[in-house]
Amino acid sequence: MTDIRIPDTIKPVDGRFGSGPSKVRPEGVESLSAVSRTFLGTSHRQRTVKDQVARLRRGLAEFFSMPEGYEVVVANGGTSAFWEVATFGLVRDRAQFAEFGEFGAKFVKAVRDAPFLAEPTVHHAPGGQAAFLEAEAGIDVYASVQNETSTGVAVPVRRVPGADQGALLLTDATSGGGSLDVDLRETDVYYLAPQKALGSDGGLWMALMSPAAIERAFEIKRSGRYIPQFLDLVTAIEQSRLEQTYNTPALATVFLAAEQLDWMNSQGGLPWAVKRSAESAAAVYGWAERSAYATPFVTDPAIRSAAVATIDFEGVDAAAIAKVLRANDIVDTEPYRKLGRNQLRVALYPTIEPSDVAALTACVDYVAERL
Repeated sequence: MTDIRIPDTIKPVDGRFGSGPSKVRPEGVESLSAVSRTFLGTSHRQRTVKDQVARLRRGLAEFFSMPEGYEVVVANGGTSAFWEVATFGLVRDRAQFAEFGEFGAKFVKAVRDAPFLAEPTVHHAPGGQAAFLEAEAGIDVYASVQNETSTGVAVPVRRVPGADQGALLLTDATSGGGSLDVDLRETDVYYLAPQKALGSDGGLWMALMSPAAIERAFEIKRSGRYIPQFLDLVTAIEQSRLEQTYNTPALATVFLAAEQLDWMNSQGGLPWAVKRSAESAAAVYGWAERSAYATPFVTDPAIRSAAVATIDFEGVDAAAIAKVLRANDIVDTEPYRKLGRNQLRVALYPTIEPSDVAALTACVDYVAERL
């Protein structure tokens, strides 16, 4: 199979389609290289690094049109760490989840395993479908995923009508943030990671937090609850206000994410990024709907993601196609391993050229015909 050679004339200019880690713009790497002697290998408590953390925080605030009173909080560990941070520092007692994929389920497990919290309510939907939050007395934190990376399902970010006064909404925007539209006034915590639409490496979590969420973090801290230092949200808030992280960050990650945000803001910010991802989504879903052997895994167009597309195959081995693509330098189209479907998964982040997505579909057709 790997002997199949795809003609260069139909191949994408850049063959990286990973859902995370995702494509990093070459221009970002060049900019990092230009400052490497004065930035990499320097103290994260000094101005050289703190300026880049400040640049990252400003870029996020501008890109997402952050409302007055909200704050950008940055810390180490990625989204997996933030689920634990939120478990210790934002859930007062009872949480409710809309869980419809592998990554939403991980936050559920973190809360369910916490011995100091009550059993959460979980609204579950199988892969390819969406679950939604519902008002429930006694719930102090509602949590949902904007974009389920494992399945390619996306839902709007909206507050829960009828929720108890003071209840918080936490939105996992790990793979949706930067590709999907959002009004931050509709949520209290919009958290994401840099290795998706922000075109950087992993290792950080970033959260845009409302005044109510910040007050909740300080309230829980004052209650005397045991919180591991690495997972202390108040520490992360206070350190972010100083333009630094509590623990030493991956400096390249900070710089590349800030560089990506500057680039996206210069292009037109979130509206531009949403439109660009939508163009890529139209290319891949339109191709799948016209195909004799491929179909969108998410059958409801209203919840099909414009950040990550999942495409099912019938009569041809998707794993074989992915293997041939990889041999031709078109990489990371494999499906999420635990989903266990005969499909390909394609990132549609703003870094990826819509023309490259269209070229990818031509390459898939070329390979499928020869298999």
